[in-house]
Amino acid sequence: MRYAFRTVDVFTTRRFGGNQLAVILDADGLETAQMQAIAREFNYSETAFVLRPHDPGNTARMRIFTPATEVPFAGHPNVGTGHVLASLQRDAARPESFVFEEEAGLVPVSLRWSGGEVAEVRLTAPQSLSTGSRFSDLQLAACLSLDVADIATGHHQPLIASIGLPFLVVEIASRAALRAARPDIAAISQILPAEGADAIYLYCREIEAADGEVDLTARMFAPWDGVPEDPATGSASGAACALIAGIGGSAVTPVRFRVAQGVDMGRPSLIAVEVDVANAHVSIGGACVPVLSGEIEV
Repeated sequence: MRYAFRTVDVFTTRRFGGNQLAVILDADGLETAQMQAIAREFNYSETAFVLRPHDPGNTARMRIFTPATEVPFAGHPNVGTGHVLASLQRDAARPESFVFEEEAGLVPVSLRWSGGEVAEVRLTAPQSLSTGSRFSDLQLAACLSLDVADIATGHHQPLIASIGLPFLVVEIASRAALRAARPDIAAISQILPAEGADAIYLYCREIEAADGEVDLTARMFAPWDGVPEDPATGSASGAACALIAGIGGSAVTPVRFRVAQGVDMGRPSLIAVEVDVANAHVSIGGACVPVLSGEIEV
């Protein structure tokens, strides 16, 4: 059997920037093991498989795989898949929204068009922010090959946070320390996986010129998912921004953030996050650039 696919670079307006995504269309004939094998073949941080929805009122059911495992929700697969499906319909009635069925829940997706092209895709996370276990600055310093002073704990301890997919979220004290961080697998293995989290998302508030006009700069390590480092992690950015907005106690909603990621990898990404504090909603958006199209034989 042959299955059509598209690849896009997500959270960027520049081809060969952002986070790579493969979208496998009409994937109902594939078994789980075949999906995992295809994800390993592409070897992107995630591959999305589009299937018929359980509820015909929704757009599609989506399954998402890293090179090593299936995940219940992720940010850039929803943004990228929304872009691919909308682009396939651009010569007909241009859709303004989709709803994807995923293991973590329903994911509404909105589309903004400009000049006949999809300019931005924005998802609403399937879950509100939840938090779990806390960890010490000493533990995270060891995990990230940093000094204890490089772990910022003034706003929150390193902790597990999720809006549909859990991450260990840690604030880093400086941009230099963020750049210098290196995962220590032996140390990470002492604390992860835990509560469904098997990845560390680290961010800092200090910005350098190369980061652009942003509010946060981030990195993400997911060694158990076959992802040494991710160029853009929408779901983790959403959880971190929800954490920051909630801690700030802002009465003004939505609270907006621009997050740079992938800068030190040479794949700069820009993730737009909005946190509706009053209603506990998080939305994540960005641009995409088409790269490849073809068929994969299984």
